[in-house]
Amino acid sequence: MNSDVSGEVIVVGGGVIGMSTALTLAERGRRVRLWSRDPVDRTTSAVAGALWWPYRIDPVERVGPWSLRSLRRYEEWAARPDETGVRMVEGVHAGTRLAGLGTWAAAVTGLRDTSRGLAARLPLLDMPVHLRLLREEAERAGVVMEARTVTSLDEALAAAPAVVNCTGLGARELVPDLSVRPVRGQLVVVRNPGVRHWYVSADEGSDATTYFFPQPGGLILGGTAEEDDWSLEPDPAVAAAIVRRCAAVRPEIAAMRVLGHRVGLRPARPTVRIEREVTATGRVLVHNYGHGGAGVTVAWGCAEEAAGLVEGVAGLDA
Repeated sequence: MNSDVSGEVIVVGGGVIGMSTALTLAERGRRVRLWSRDPVDRTTSAVAGALWWPYRIDPVERVGPWSLRSLRRYEEWAARPDETGVRMVEGVHAGTRLAGLGTWAAAVTGLRDTSRGLAARLPLLDMPVHLRLLREEAERAGVVMEARTVTSLDEALAAAPAVVNCTGLGARELVPDLSVRPVRGQLVVVRNPGVRHWYVSADEGSDATTYFFPQPGGLILGGTAEEDDWSLEPDPAVAAAIVRRCAAVRPEIAAMRVLGHRVGLRPARPTVRIEREVTATGRVLVHNYGHGGAGVTVAWGCAEEAAGLVEGVAGLDA
C-alpha cells in the first residue's frame, strides 16, 4: 500500500544526525516524519562520550565549518545545562598544539597552548539528557516520530517525495555502501573522585586512547577505536586497560567503584557522505551519514547542508 503524503520529508535514522536533520527541516517549515528502529536512548549516539571536537573525520575542509555551526548551537544550549545536557567544561588535549589545527580553530574562543597540551573550554554533552531534549524539540516543531525497521530505502521513497538517509552504520546494507565500517568504542563509567575537567590524549595511529569526561552520572573513562569490530559486549580486559591508562593521569581513579560499561559502534567512512540523488521516478534521496566518532561535533552543520539539498524538491510545500 502506498502511503505517500504529498509535501512530507521522511528522515530515516533516529540518532543525533537524524534528530538534528529532522529538527532543522521542521524549523524550515517542512512537514517531517522520522523513522527509527530504536528509541533515541538506545541509538549509538546515546553511549557517546560526547565532547565537541573534530576527531577522525574527513573531508577536513568541510569538517571545520560543520563543526563551528554545531558549536554555536551548543554554546547557546549551555546556558540551560540541566534542561539541555550541554555544559561548557575546561580541559586539555594532551599532545595537541594550536599550530597543528585547521583554520576553524581561530573561531573557537579560548584555545591556548600550555605545558600540558592544548587547553580549551568546550561543550560536553550528557547524551541521554540531550537526546531527550532533541526529541522533545522535534516533536514541538511538528516532527512525527515513528518506530519502524527499514529494510530498504525504497520503502521511504514510496511514501514521500524526499527522503534523508541518516542511518549511520545501517547505510552499509541499506544503500548499500561497503565503505561504511564499524569502529568499536568501549567506555567505563566510574564514581567521580572529584574530577572537574576533561582530559584527552589521542593517538590517531592507535586503537587505544585515553580520556575522561566528568558527567552528572559519573566519570566516563575511555577509550578504544577498534576498526571492523562488531562486538557490543564489554571486554573486561579492555575495561581494565582503560582504567589503568586513566589512573596513570589521575591516580585517584584507580580506587573508584565501576558503575557501568558502554560499547558503541561508530559509523566510519573515508569521508562523510552528504549527497543528493534523484531516482528514476523523480523522488529525491539525500544521504547524511559516515560521521565516525564526530557525529555530535558536526551534527548541526551537516543537518543544515542536508536540509539545503532537500530544497526545491517537486511536491514539497514551501
